[in-house]
Amino acid sequence: MKRLRIYIDTSVVGGCFDEEFVLESKTLFTMAREEKIIFLISDLLIEELELAPLEIQNELTALPPECFETITRSKETERLRDVYLASNVVAPTHSNDAHHVAIATVAQADLIVSWNFKHIVHFDKIRAFNAVNLREGYPFIDIRSPKEVI
Repeated sequence: MKRLRIYIDTSVVGGCFDEEFVLESKTLFTMAREEKIIFLISDLLIEELELAPLEIQNELTALPPECFETITRSKETERLRDVYLASNVVAPTHSNDAHHVAIATVAQADLIVSWNFKHIVHFDKIRAFNAVNLREGYPFIDIRSPKEVI
């Protein structure tokens, strides 16, 4: 059976150390280790984690290589991010959030999983991201919280 390709952002990794989110975040990591899903890990996520405490960084680096696929930013993802910003999906101060969605969209992730309820996992934001995607010729992207995936 084909494994779901799930793009995770920094909030999911950090959630492994947050009392409110630990159960669901750790369950996702277990699902990846059991090869039920595959994480899409972007260079943006890795860059953001460099600013996090070592224990959070180690949560990701402890994953075996078969648990994830590494994807990188590109001119295409930067252009799509800029269209999200120009369309006021998120404010320019949250351009990394828009870039996470752009990277996942261009990589054709099955879904994005995040704990960022303000800028990513929000009904209005999901609709706005997808309106831009459809207008720009990209497919619909599903965005969920870890609770909805495990």
